[in-house]
Amino acid sequence: MKVKWGVLGTAAIAEHCTIPGMKLAENCELYAIAGRSEEKVRKFKEQFGFEVGYVGYEKLLSDPSVEAVYIPLPNHIHKEWVIKALRAGKHVLCEKPLALNASEAQEMFDEATRNHVILMEAYAYLHGQYVESLCKDVASGVIGDLVYIDTAFLTQGYKEDFRLYKDLGGGMIYDLGCYCTTMILSLLAASSQNPEPVYVRAVAEMSDEAAELGSGDLAKNKENRVDAFAGVLMKFQGGVRASFDCGMVLGVNGFGRYDRLYIHGTKGAIRSEVEYNQEGELSYQIHTADEVIERKVTVDQNYKLEVEQLGRCIRDGEAPHITADFSIRNAKLLDAILKEAGY
Repeated sequence: MKVKWGVLGTAAIAEHCTIPGMKLAENCELYAIAGRSEEKVRKFKEQFGFEVGYVGYEKLLSDPSVEAVYIPLPNHIHKEWVIKALRAGKHVLCEKPLALNASEAQEMFDEATRNHVILMEAYAYLHGQYVESLCKDVASGVIGDLVYIDTAFLTQGYKEDFRLYKDLGGGMIYDLGCYCTTMILSLLAASSQNPEPVYVRAVAEMSDEAAELGSGDLAKNKENRVDAFAGVLMKFQGGVRASFDCGMVLGVNGFGRYDRLYIHGTKGAIRSEVEYNQEGELSYQIHTADEVIERKVTVDQNYKLEVEQLGRCIRDGEAPHITADFSIRNAKLLDAILKEAGY
């Protein structure tokens, strides 16, 4: 039996990524959409075939037919609406980053436990076969013991976006760096390495310093500035080092984006130029002393896989793929990085 879903918000990621994935998910029924604008609610209802539409988030949460809620709202109001949804007895899938600090994340998962419902953070890419394949190769020992992970996720500059405001939970460490940290933590888990950091070093170029953001209010507002670019170096208790870059400094009219992932071991390395959160036919290379293996992976729509997985948790008792422990560990790591970067 399908799970009846409500979508709490009409954000771009919901429109272009998650809702199309929900429509593909075999165990999902697109039931309700809620937004602040009657025009947007009507548009989403007609575009995707929602059965009902609500102007106002509370109305959706009070609908007893809604079993699970997807929340794509701006970062600074995740906690408020996740807790309201949990208290309304709804299972929740909330966009990353779930919380603005580890304490908030813990509070939200505690609320889910008290209300006997499931809360899962939405890292769609971690549900895909690409990450699954990477983790299997790391776990197999084909590159030996893990030594160093290096990754990056950079995009072009944003204009008039909530990600550009500190009081809305903006910044590139929250928006893009969280992909890098969750990839690193996933690979550490696959190699059975201790994920507790020994140290975190981070530097950031702030939005008032970034020429790509122009000379308007966003660039001048030092009180509300965010990290536009960051470089991070970490060492974990198992001895593994990791680094990443994230940012929106490729220009306003630059060429695409820049992603990389290098995983170095004692016997070899894995190298990938695949962009984060992709689908279709993907590949990466395994380099050893004897050969170079081209690993080809077919990846389904990640958002479909994410929604189907939470649906199985609700209907069949499957454990969430993105666990509370994983989300809280990642939130603690982001806290340490942001503090070090002077956010």
